[in-house]
Amino acid sequence: MNEAHLFAIGIALAALAGVRVYLTVFGVGLAGLMGWVALPDALAVTSSYWVLGTSGVLALVEFFADKIPGVDSGWDLLHTLLRIPVGAFLAAAALSPDGGLSMSGLAAGAGAAALTHSLKSGTRLLINASPEPASNWTASLGEDAVVLAGLALAFAHPWLSLALVLGLVLGVFVLVFWLARKLVASFRRASG
Repeated sequence: MNEAHLFAIGIALAALAGVRVYLTVFGVGLAGLMGWVALPDALAVTSSYWVLGTSGVLALVEFFADKIPGVDSGWDLLHTLLRIPVGAFLAAAALSPDGGLSMSGLAAGAGAAALTHSLKSGTRLLINASPEPASNWTASLGEDAVVLAGLALAFAHPWLSLALVLGLVLGVFVLVFWLARKLVASFRRASG
């Protein structure tokens, strides 16, 4: 793979880590362990049995914790400290043929992870404001599906994956902006 493909893979992985960090690390490690993709040296650590076991168990915990309104927002708040650095690592490691992590790769990955994490957290706060729990389950299952499909696409078709991730981020950003404006308008009407 050339550097452009590795860049697309790195940014896509960082963006996915901003949504589901444990599932992303588990998927990358499993793909490397099973030989589905040749991981760069710096990403090879994700295919160790310790990393796979830990990320697999935590992905399962996150799967259930993310379905409970309120708990999901607390989980997101706690994982702000983890998703962004892991996204930075994944992007820099994908861009590193020799195992050294570049500052530009770290910065690009941190930015992508921070953006998707912020959109996910903000969207979930808006969803939790609704009185019914079905929307929370739908959003959480949608996030799971997006990360699984995104992982498969990132390795098979990195440019398509990057385009879809960026398009999805833009779409969610527009939707969140629109919903926030509607909520502010509703609060203004209710208060006076």
